[in-house]
Amino acid sequence: MSADTDVGAPKAGDSPMLHEGTARDFDGWRSLVSDSFVPLETEPQRRGGFTGRISARDYDAVVMSHIAAEPHAVLRTPELIGRGSDDYFKVSLQLSGHGLLIQDGREVALAPGTLAIYDTSRPYTLSFDAAFSSYVMMFPQSRVTLPADAVGQLTATAIGTDHSLGEVVTGVIAQAGTMLPGLTRSVGVRLAGNVVDLLTTVMVDELNTTAEAVDERARLRAQVIAHIDAHLADPQLRPQTIAAAHFMSVRALHQLFEGHESVAGEIRRRRIERCRSDLADPLQAHVPVAAIGARWGFGDPAHFSRVFRRAVGQPPAVYRRTALSRTAPTRPAAH
Repeated sequence: MSADTDVGAPKAGDSPMLHEGTARDFDGWRSLVSDSFVPLETEPQRRGGFTGRISARDYDAVVMSHIAAEPHAVLRTPELIGRGSDDYFKVSLQLSGHGLLIQDGREVALAPGTLAIYDTSRPYTLSFDAAFSSYVMMFPQSRVTLPADAVGQLTATAIGTDHSLGEVVTGVIAQAGTMLPGLTRSVGVRLAGNVVDLLTTVMVDELNTTAEAVDERARLRAQVIAHIDAHLADPQLRPQTIAAAHFMSVRALHQLFEGHESVAGEIRRRRIERCRSDLADPLQAHVPVAAIGARWGFGDPAHFSRVFRRAVGQPPAVYRRTALSRTAPTRPAAH
């Protein structure tokens, strides 16, 4: 086995680099892939030598990877999914070469410029019959203000091909892939988050215009979640106000979320995510913890601390110290 790994898993104080390495045979490639993504199987497409390179950077759970490799296949199997891991979406932008993505009974040809999404919580196959390169963004499904079953209508399809927004997001991902390695971590986190938001906008546009759009129930739930996101800072945000804003009963609202996280749980989880982002932002280190909680609807500091600790495993002040210590510049040694 031959793989030159430049950087391993990140440690406190490290840069956004998650993993970088070059494989000079297929065993080495298997090792690189297993270290860089959710558990995957890889299969060679031809006999003989093999080379491949991965450079992956983590920006607050949004992982941007540049991949360049010779022909092979990647499989996300039910057995690997069953081992347990967080659920992610991956968006691939093909830069060179050609491939094929298969998921949910659909398949899409990957040519240069093709943008496609897939879901790590369900089986998929990626196959490349020639040398290729691509950017792949991987991010938690919770970062997308759409239900997973709605996004499931878009897996293994070419996103944005009929819309000008598709051209915009393709260009933004390509530019972000080039720019991110040279940015500071705090700026990189903001840029990566903005790219995910833009991708979500493209997916909403796609869902609203395609003939295979999600049914009315899923669309309405997506609208409600978008409303929740837009009003997270409002301490009066609750099922009653959400139902009134959408001209439905509270009971109908709760029925809309059956089989998913409850309405109150959705509000709480998204508020905690915003608080985590602000607490980890060096540019907001001067803002009191209680003020950040109040900014996102937690008016009672004690209640905020309890809810945050239950969700994250640490009180907000401790989480902030830990997160900021990772981005603090290293002081040069005295001579």
